[in-house]
Amino acid sequence: MLTNIALKALKPEAKRYKKADGGGLFIFVEANGSKLWRFAYRHAGKAKLLSGGRYPQTTLADARAWRDKMKHQLALGLDPSKERQKEAAAAVVAQGSTFEEVAREWLEARMLSWVPKYGSRIVSRLENDVFPVIGEKDIATITPRDMLDIFRSIQARGSFETAHRIKNYCSEVFRYAIPDGRCESDPCRDLSPAMAKKKPVRHHSKVAAKDLPDFFVKFNADTGERLSHLALRWTIMTMVRTQETRFAEFEEFEDMDGDSAMWRISPERMKMRSEHLVPLPRQAISLYHEIRELNVYRAAGNRRLGRYLFPVPISKSLVISENRMLDIMYRMGLRGKATVHGFRSLASTVLNESGLFEPDWIEMQLAHQPQGVRAAYNSARYLAHRRPMMQWWADYLDEAEARGMSDRSL
Repeated sequence: MLTNIALKALKPEAKRYKKADGGGLFIFVEANGSKLWRFAYRHAGKAKLLSGGRYPQTTLADARAWRDKMKHQLALGLDPSKERQKEAAAAVVAQGSTFEEVAREWLEARMLSWVPKYGSRIVSRLENDVFPVIGEKDIATITPRDMLDIFRSIQARGSFETAHRIKNYCSEVFRYAIPDGRCESDPCRDLSPAMAKKKPVRHHSKVAAKDLPDFFVKFNADTGERLSHLALRWTIMTMVRTQETRFAEFEEFEDMDGDSAMWRISPERMKMRSEHLVPLPRQAISLYHEIRELNVYRAAGNRRLGRYLFPVPISKSLVISENRMLDIMYRMGLRGKATVHGFRSLASTVLNESGLFEPDWIEMQLAHQPQGVRAAYNSARYLAHRRPMMQWWADYLDEAEARGMSDRSL
C-alpha cells in the first residue's frame, strides 16, 4: 500500500510507471513528473480504466474514498464509467438551467417551424416581459406565483390576449425542460382561472354577401391605381391572405396556359409553414396575364423587381404595402365596416351556405390547419374537389358584379 511519504518520494523516469495501492487503485508517474490516480476494474467481462484526478490535489485519502465508491457501484452491478457519465450530464444540466437559457433552446428548436415574423414576435415578447423578471432564475425554482405576477402585470396594461399567449409560450418552455430533469412541473399549468378572461374573438369585419353587388359598383368607380385594384381582386378571388398576395412571385405559378393552372405557395411564405396550392379559375388566369403585362420591370429584365406580381421599387419590401388594398376600401366608405381579410370569411360563409362543398375542402382552401389526426395532410389534398369549388366562387363574384352594374344602369 502507498503512503503519503512514498507518494512524495516518487520521481519521474524516462518512461511513465505505476505504483499500486490495492483494490484496483494505482498512481501513474509521468515522465514530466505528473502523478495521476487511476482505478482499474472489470464489468460485464471487460477490463476498464477510470481516471481519478492528480496528486497532490487529490490526496491519498480522497483517492481511496473514490476507489471505495467505485467498488460499491460494482457491487450493485453498476458500471462506474457509465455512472460518471450520468453525473457529468447532471452537472451540465444544473449549470445551464436558468429560464432564459432553456427558453433560448426551446426557441431554437421551434424556430424552423415558424415564419420569421411570427418567431420574431415570440422572441420579442419573451425578451420584453419575461426574461427581465425570471430570466436569470433557475427554472426548477420558479413558482406559479412568479409566473402569475408576470401575466397580471401584462394584463394591467390592457394586453389580455398577449398575457394568455405569453403564458402558453412559457408553459411550453417548462414542458420542454421536464424530460431531461431541469424542472419537475409546469408552474403555468393551473394559472388560467386566476387570470382575467381573454377578450372575445373579434372577427374581421366583412362585406355581407347581399352587399357584394354594391361593393363592386363602388370598386369599379374608384380611380386608384390599376395594379392595386388587381391585387385586391386577386386576393378576393383566390381566398388568400393579404401577405400571400403581396409577395406572390411569377415562379410560383404552373400551367397558366393549360387546363390545370395552379399557384403553388411555398411553406416559408405560409402562416402554418405548409405548402399551399391554389387551383386557379378562368377569371384568375385572366387577371394573371393582365398583371404580367403591366409589370414593366419584368419586361425590362429587372430580376429584382420583375419576379413579383405586385412590385413597388420605392418600398423596403419591394412589393405593395399592407395598406394599399385597404386604402381602396377606405375610399369606398368601408373604413371600420370591412377589411380585406374579411373576404376570406365571406368566401367561407358563402361556400358553406351553398351546401355544394364539404367543410374540409373549404378549410383546406383557406389554409386552415386542422387539429389532431387530420393535421397530417399533404398540400394536394382535396385538389380535385377544390378546383371546381374555386371556379364556382369566381363565377359567384362575377354574377354579383354583373348584378350590381346592371342595377346601376336602370
